[in-house]
Amino acid sequence: MASYKESGVDVEEGYRAVNKYKEHAKRTAIPGLLTGLGSFNGMFEVPKGYKNPVMVSGTDGVGTKLDIAFQMKKYDTVGIDCVAMSVNDILCSGVQPLFFLDYVACGKLDAEVAADLVKGVADGCVETGCALLGGETAEMPGFYDDGKYDLAGFGVGVGEKKDMITGEDIKAGDVLIGLSSTGVHSNGFSLVRKLVTNFDDPFILDGKETGKTVGEMLLTPTRIYVKPVMEVLEKYRKAVHGMVHVTGGGFYENIPRMYPKAKDPRKQLISVIKKDSWSIPPIFGELIKRGADLSTIYNTFNMGIGFVLAVNTKQAPAILEMFNNNAAKYHKDYCPDMKAYEIGRVEYAQGEVKSQKDAVLFED
Repeated sequence: MASYKESGVDVEEGYRAVNKYKEHAKRTAIPGLLTGLGSFNGMFEVPKGYKNPVMVSGTDGVGTKLDIAFQMKKYDTVGIDCVAMSVNDILCSGVQPLFFLDYVACGKLDAEVAADLVKGVADGCVETGCALLGGETAEMPGFYDDGKYDLAGFGVGVGEKKDMITGEDIKAGDVLIGLSSTGVHSNGFSLVRKLVTNFDDPFILDGKETGKTVGEMLLTPTRIYVKPVMEVLEKYRKAVHGMVHVTGGGFYENIPRMYPKAKDPRKQLISVIKKDSWSIPPIFGELIKRGADLSTIYNTFNMGIGFVLAVNTKQAPAILEMFNNNAAKYHKDYCPDMKAYEIGRVEYAQGEVKSQKDAVLFED
């Protein structure tokens, strides 16, 4: 009779992987965590003190960036991307993520590889300040190729209903503050993989080798903005009217999402972005050199700005200063040197907004 192992599923390797996961999850324990890994579910206690708590959730995956990790056999950073894509989305409502759960799927489980993936997830949770509450590892022989993994997850945060940041308070004249990205983050990699055929190519900057490969630059994990933004919100929450996580679709698709739909088309809010007001990471120059279409690149990548806040004009200088003064405290291991820039302003549209590109204007 055929055994489960002969069908392609090694339960012992699964047990070994889970034991490794537990060690990583211990690093993420925070107040409110009631269970460890291994239960059928995870329990987290809603923090005390809320009068009208609202749960905020976000879910995402790493996408085809995983293919670069497979080719380079480097698995310990894409878990950070997995966490970042969800917790940065949750952050847009102005709440602190509390816990995260992951989903790892593969054709043939290798406990060492799976543990590296979960190590990255745990690193992302530590950087966020949330608990790794649980997860699932699915071994599906014949469905996924051997050596290939998928990684996804979701997070949950909580906030006071009256303190939710919804975009309803955004006004014409508000200042747009952009927080720097670490590079491509975790979007647009289907295009990246068409442009870059050899990830071991040396990364050249200003005519000199940097000591890194193009693949290593592309695997730089997505910046997690939770701690610096939450610290600003503690002091300036009323001044922050809207927030955006710049993901797939770049500026054109994401920034307009924070604006409420105006009943009067003449009162529709749009963004005016100042060209050259921030530093564009050199990896984007590499992609342009390899054939990325200049006419659509801002509709695909974050181009160096991973998070945007619409803030009151009066408080904008103080908020900008706080971000830049505190940047050195965050992301020391994976995402150093976050910078904040005044990248534009909010205005009323001069005509009908027929498409997303009408809602984001660039000026010299």
